[in-house]
Amino acid sequence: MLASHLKVGIGPPQRLEELKNMKKNEPMTICPCAITIAMLSSKWKILIIRELLKGTCRYRDLREQVFGVSQKMLTQSLKELEADGLVARRVYPEVPPRVEYSLTDDGNSLRPVIQVLDAWGAHYVVEKEPDYVATRLTSTRQKIVG
Repeated sequence: MLASHLKVGIGPPQRLEELKNMKKNEPMTICPCAITIAMLSSKWKILIIRELLKGTCRYRDLREQVFGVSQKMLTQSLKELEADGLVARRVYPEVPPRVEYSLTDDGNSLRPVIQVLDAWGAHYVVEKEPDYVATRLTSTRQKIVG
């Protein structure tokens, strides 16, 4: 059963940060599904989370694994995921500096969501392009779904 709207008003906040900063008497709609979609709505965030579900990554690793993401979008998405409490950023006091990204407990709690998206996508693509699934998705799915 899906959660219902908690309060009717002008619409959901676009990010978790906006929800935290709203005044107590400001009208809005709090729909858990809408808030989740708003938090993960970037084309890249789910793919970043997918990679971090495999383990801690450095920036350059994410840049290589998340095909097509620009430096600007990767940086922006990581900052937003960190601000929303889904990703942790750890800076090591070394020269040259080393920065690693990992999922927080809240970020890791998205594993079943990513697994369902992956399963749906695999099923969809199998019906449309079986060769594509066999060559591209199998290894990624094994790492995530395990």
